[in-house]
Amino acid sequence: MFIQVIEGRAIEVDDLHQALERWVRELSPGAQGWLGTTAGVTDDGLFVNVARFAGRPAAHRNAERPEQGQWWVETAKLFAGEVTVLECDEVIEILGGGSDEARFVQVLQGRVRDHARVREVLQQGQEELAAFRTDLIGATAALCGQDSCVETAYFTSEVAARQGEVKLQPPAIRELLRAWQELFVSDVDFFDLREPWLYSPR
Repeated sequence: MFIQVIEGRAIEVDDLHQALERWVRELSPGAQGWLGTTAGVTDDGLFVNVARFAGRPAAHRNAERPEQGQWWVETAKLFAGEVTVLECDEVIEILGGGSDEARFVQVLQGRVRDHARVREVLQQGQEELAAFRTDLIGATAALCGQDSCVETAYFTSEVAARQGEVKLQPPAIRELLRAWQELFVSDVDFFDLREPWLYSPR
């Protein structure tokens, strides 16, 4: 799997939502290799779009389509300032990956010490995590460039997620979370999508 993370300041959230709806309706049928999109806008107006593709070639073929280019020319006008794109060639699926059933999504982004260590940590304790955090219904961790990581976590609701954050942790979960936190070498940015826009091929 390959993930593109697109971020920019939204001028008008409703217009941006409509543009993405139009892409799914009109352009996604021709986007071969597109696996799904998770998007939304944070409380302070940051648009975050996590687009999943079968691989980098599929994502780039989509970007090269004339209709895609025209759509982006129009959509780019809905942002204030620069739009950034982060491309991630390796994606680790946690608890089955993303879920269109989520009612709250949290995206976290930061620099990590070692991608190999990320893989090792995320392969541990998934059964224990699933049993402990029943509010967490899936996640992906995208490894980008030399040291970046973007995790997208899908929850049944924000209320359930906040309750899960403060639950008393058994030793195995506490150790797993400690190992995960120690991977990061910079402050982690958290982006809460309280009304996520979730799409998959129809």
